[in-house]
Amino acid sequence: MAKRKFDPSKFHLLEADYSKPLLEIPVELKKRILNRLAILYDSFTAKKWYPEVERLMKVYYAHKSDEMKEWEKGFNPKDRFTEKDVVLITYGDIIKNRYKKPIKILSNFIKKYLKGVINTIHLLPFFPYSSDRGFSVIDFEQVDPRIGSWEDIINLKKDFKLMFDGVFNHVSSKSRWFQEFLNGNPDYQDYFIVLSTKEMISEDHLKLILRPRTTPLFTEFDTINGKKLVWTTFSPDQIDLNYRNPKVLIKMLEILLYYVRRGADIIRLDAVTYLWEELGTECAHLKQTHETIKLFRDILNFVAPHVAIITETNVPHEQNIKYFGNGYDEAHMVYNFALPPLVLYTYYSKDSTKLTRWAKSIEKVSDEATYFNFLDSHDGIGLLPTKGILDEKDIEMMVLKTLEHGGFISYRTDNDGKESPYELNITWYSALNNENEPEDEIIRLKRFVSSRVIALSFMGVPAIYIHGLLASKNDAEAVLNEKQTRSINRKVLNEKNLYSILNDENSYSYKALKMLTDVISKRVKEKAFHPNAKQIILDIDKSVFALIREYKDSKVLVIVNITDSKIKLSVNLKQYFGEKSKLKDIISGKEYFYRDDYLFITLNPYDFLWLKNAG
Repeated sequence: MAKRKFDPSKFHLLEADYSKPLLEIPVELKKRILNRLAILYDSFTAKKWYPEVERLMKVYYAHKSDEMKEWEKGFNPKDRFTEKDVVLITYGDIIKNRYKKPIKILSNFIKKYLKGVINTIHLLPFFPYSSDRGFSVIDFEQVDPRIGSWEDIINLKKDFKLMFDGVFNHVSSKSRWFQEFLNGNPDYQDYFIVLSTKEMISEDHLKLILRPRTTPLFTEFDTINGKKLVWTTFSPDQIDLNYRNPKVLIKMLEILLYYVRRGADIIRLDAVTYLWEELGTECAHLKQTHETIKLFRDILNFVAPHVAIITETNVPHEQNIKYFGNGYDEAHMVYNFALPPLVLYTYYSKDSTKLTRWAKSIEKVSDEATYFNFLDSHDGIGLLPTKGILDEKDIEMMVLKTLEHGGFISYRTDNDGKESPYELNITWYSALNNENEPEDEIIRLKRFVSSRVIALSFMGVPAIYIHGLLASKNDAEAVLNEKQTRSINRKVLNEKNLYSILNDENSYSYKALKMLTDVISKRVKEKAFHPNAKQIILDIDKSVFALIREYKDSKVLVIVNITDSKIKLSVNLKQYFGEKSKLKDIISGKEYFYRDDYLFITLNPYDFLWLKNAG
C-alpha cells in the first residue's frame, strides 16, 4: 500500500463536515451503479434507490479529512499491496489478562514480537455476538466491550493496516433486527427469508441448494404472527439476510462505509458465496452475488480507493477465482483456499506432483488483484477447494491422518443427502506432526516452517494465524468444553503464561516464532516477493516444491524439501540466471556456486532455500 505521510488513525473526522463542497458523482459512475441495481432488481427499483446510495457516498465523503484527500491523490492501486505486506489473523481477545483490555494486550504483543514482520492485522469479528466465536453478530456497529472500544481499534491503525470482517450474509438471532421481526415490526418482515410451511419449497429445489453444514436449512421460530420457518445456512442462531429486499443492501452498504470510517483498509466479505438466494438454483455463486460485490467495489474505488475487498469463498478453486471478476471490477483478493489442503497433502504424501501441477495453473490476475495465501486460520482446513485436484482416496488419506494426529472432521450435506468431509479441524503444527510418534523436535519444527516458506513464497499476500506463528498444538480440552470442533485451534492464551513460554529459549513456541520471524523479516525486504512479481513453477523433483519469483531487478529461486529424507538435486539455472555462477541464500547467507549451467545441491530433511544472484 502507498506510503502514508501522516497519522492514518486520523484519516476520518468524527463528525461529517458539510461546510465544504459535497461529493460530486460522475455521470459514468452513476450509470454503472444504476445498471448494477437494475441487474439486482429492476430499472424502476434502481431509480428509486439510487438516491440513497448517492446519499451514503456523500455522507462518507464528508467524514474524510483534508489530509486523507491529499494522500489519496498519490495512491497507486498497482502498489496497493507490496512485498512488505504480511497479515496476522487473530481474535481481538486471543490473549487475556484480567487487568487489561485484550485489544491493548494484543497490540503490545505484536509490537514486542512482530515488529518488522507483519504490517496488517486481520482482527476477526470484534462485535457483540451470540455464537460462532464472533460470526453471529448482534450489533454490526459496536465493539464488544469485553474486547475494547472503537478508540482502541483506531489506535491500532497508528502502527498497522487493519482488516475487518463484513459478516454480511447473516445476523444473530439475538440481534435487534431479528427481534423486531419476531415482534412483528413491519419494517423488518422482509429482512429475512421466511416460509410459513416446509411445503412452500419442493424437495427438488432443496436438493439443489449447496450446503456447507449438516444443520437444517430452515429453523422454526415463534413470532407474534405464529410459527415461521427462517432460512439459516450456517446455524439456527445465524439468520440469513434477504438481499432481494433493497433495504437490506442499502443497510449493509452503510455498514461497509462505516467500517472504512472506523479504520478498515481491507474488508473481508465473510461467507459471501451464499449472499443471494434464488430457489431453483444452488443458492451459491449467483450473478446477483457477484454484482453486489462489484457494486461495493465501484463505490469504494471512488470514495475510498485505498480500501480493498477480499472474498471468503470456501469452494472449489475454479469457482473461487471467479470472484476476481475481470481482475479490476470485483475482489481485490480472494482467499487461496486450495493452498492449505494441497500443501498438507504434499507433506503427507511426500510428493509435490499434485501441488506443482496445480500451482502451474496459478497466473497473475491483474496489476490490482492477487491471492490471499494462508495455511491456517480461525476455521479448519477446507477440503471442498480441492475438488478436481485431489481424488477421493487422497481426501480419505488426509481425513485418516488428521484423526491420527488428534484432530476432528466437520461434515456437510451433499445434494444426495449424504454427509461428506468438509473441513479438517486441527492446528497446523499438529496437522503436520503426530505427537504419538517419536521424532526429533528440530525435524518437527523444520517441517512446520518449511511448509510456511511455500505459502510465503507464493504469488500474492501471505497471512498467518496467530496460533500458526506460535506452533500451537491441538486444544482438545476446548473442544470438549465448547462442544465445537473448531475450538481445537482457538485457544485463548494467558498473557503471563505466553510471555513465559516465549522467554524460554528451549520451548518449541519460542523456536518456531524465532524461525518464522527471521524468515519473514527477510522476505519483506525482497522485491521478488511483490504480489505482482512473475511466478514460474519448476518441476524439478517430486521431493521438492520449487518456483522462481521475479520483479524488476530482483529474482529469487525457491526450493523446499517436502520430505524427511536427504536428497541430491541438479537444477538447470542457465535459462533463469544466465552465465552467473554464484547464488546466495537470503535466509542463511550461505553462497552456492554452479557450473556448466547446473546447480548441484544436497538438501537435508525439510531444508528450504531462497536463492538470488550474488554476482
